Amino acid sequence: MVSSMDEKVVAVIMVGGPTKGTRFRPLSLNIPKPLFPIAGQPMVHHPISACKRIPNLAQIYLVGFYEEREFALYVSAISNELKVPVRYLREDKPHGSAGGLYHFRNLIMEDDPSHIFLLNCDVCCSFPLPEMLEAHRKYGGIGTLLVIKVSPESASQFGELVADPVTNELLHYTEKPETFAEGVYNSKLGVTILGDSVAVEDEVVVTSSIVLPNKTLNVSVQDEIIL
Repeated sequence: MVSSMDEKVVAVIMVGGPTKGTRFRPLSLNIPKPLFPIAGQPMVHHPISACKRIPNLAQIYLVGFYEEREFALYVSAISNELKVPVRYLREDKPHGSAGGLYHFRNLIMEDDPSHIFLLNCDVCCSFPLPEMLEAHRKYGGIGTLLVIKVSPESASQFGELVADPVTNELLHYTEKPETFAEGVYNSKLGVTILGDSVAVEDEVVVTSSIVLPNKTLNVSVQDEIIL
């Protein structure tokens, strides 16, 4: 186990590609969705600036299948502005979140990070990343997902984790469910921590999980917005 003083943390932000972001059309036809201005900054700026608060952050990778030239100026500017190394990694085709990690596993793992943050660029929330890392260290496990409680009526729009209302034990996980199990519904916020017990080339099988309430982080997690 690496001590918190010696650990290195890497953040990977998935930015998609030109075949994605259809909900922003026609606005996204002339500018990549991750660079579209939200609250005065490119969309991807918000998770990047949130990552700067992570202790012992060594590197931020943006993974997508836009042309490199579309991100070159922004990556250079944000690296200088935040004093955090940011690098864009272009996929040869869409691989998805897990596939993107695997495709660039040698680069992502070259500094032997103790934790990997995996984020989606199109989620706006309060991003309690340092608190999330602290909770992950405290409660252990191979990984930690940031989720928010939702109604069953809205559950079909997102990846859902269903928890026992009494024990908080995770009962069921599904992506955009069409049928509904009994329990408390929690929607993924597109923020995940993978610990050092997970190798990027592993296939992870979750056998037991607990959904922890907001008070575990000592912060209030705002409702997410999927853009």
